[in-house]
Amino acid sequence: MRQQLKWAAVVAAAAGIFANPAAAQEKLKIGLIVTLSGPAAALGAQVRDGFNLAVKDLGGKMGGREVEVIVADDELKPDAAVSKVKGLLERDKVDFVVGPIFSNILLAIHRPVVDNKTFLISPNAGPSSYAGKNCSPFFYVTSYQNDQVHAVLGKVAQDRGYKRVYILEPNYQAGKDSAAGFKLEYKGEITEESYVPLGTLDFQVELSKIAAQKPDAVFTFMPGGMGVSLVKQYRQAGLADKIPVLSAFTVDESTLPAQQDAAVGMFGGADWAPDLDNPQSKKFVAGYEAAYKSVPGTYAMQGYDTALLIDSAVNALKGNLADKDAVAAALKKADFKSLRGNFRFNINGYPIQDFYLTKVAKRPDGKFETEIVQKVFSNYGDRYAKECVPGK
Repeated sequence: MRQQLKWAAVVAAAAGIFANPAAAQEKLKIGLIVTLSGPAAALGAQVRDGFNLAVKDLGGKMGGREVEVIVADDELKPDAAVSKVKGLLERDKVDFVVGPIFSNILLAIHRPVVDNKTFLISPNAGPSSYAGKNCSPFFYVTSYQNDQVHAVLGKVAQDRGYKRVYILEPNYQAGKDSAAGFKLEYKGEITEESYVPLGTLDFQVELSKIAAQKPDAVFTFMPGGMGVSLVKQYRQAGLADKIPVLSAFTVDESTLPAQQDAAVGMFGGADWAPDLDNPQSKKFVAGYEAAYKSVPGTYAMQGYDTALLIDSAVNALKGNLADKDAVAAALKKADFKSLRGNFRFNINGYPIQDFYLTKVAKRPDGKFETEIVQKVFSNYGDRYAKECVPGK
């Protein structure tokens, strides 16, 4: 009789597990790979902190499964990134990989992750490489296609009647996409396109050229420490009050704590800003500032939204991720309330969303932030999506 009762208890426990699959499921593992060392560390920290804040706000669970976030520093080195992402896949056996910041790192890790049939979600890098014919049902972007943000500044330059513009970019895929995006909308004269090595911190040669050429404006994309150095040197050279700067990711909440007054008045293009007027964004900004004592930028916002995206898919599938096609379909639905408001995925897994012109301002509390000047594009999709064949 005692043995029969023992087996009955085992059967009952098993029945309970099958009735509630989430109870038997392991932790949901998410590998977060971003740049956390060197001059660009502030960018990766914002993504990490925004993502972790969302997980906290979700109660530490997605679809009934406890979430474990495993963080890796790609060191802004493609070889190191590949090694670390393989560790996330083979050792940690993560369900999703989130990252990276830079497009050259994405180009390095994309194939190892996608070939492993693991879902890769980029909270920042959005190169053209995977937006067209090389799109994949295992790859999604919660930021933008690289061209788009830069096209915002091209349209602004065109609409403001700037006849001559100097372009300054880092020499890697995102820099080339940046210039291409700007020229999609700007039809005036480009006095020069200068490409400098990634990580450049001395811009005296380029500033001398700008001073000599006297363009109507400068367009630049210099993220992280590069942007800090450029803005300070631009202001010190006396150019800031003479030649306006239109930039993408050069003056934002990741760089403003270091740039401070030198950046005030400089323009940017973005899919969001901390003063965006909707309830979910206001709650996020307040929560982020309380948790991290700093102003969130687009990197943090996109990190937060990435967690919400994953949560929406895991919830829709009640925590069961065995069917990869079902996971892809759930991700593609993007059934969550984005901090930026309008958000949906294009056929290629890149967003369709609104874009804004922003301007750096100093707040009454002494902190610096970007603020929305005007909406430039509504429901804006990228130009490569038409080349994507879904589900291939």
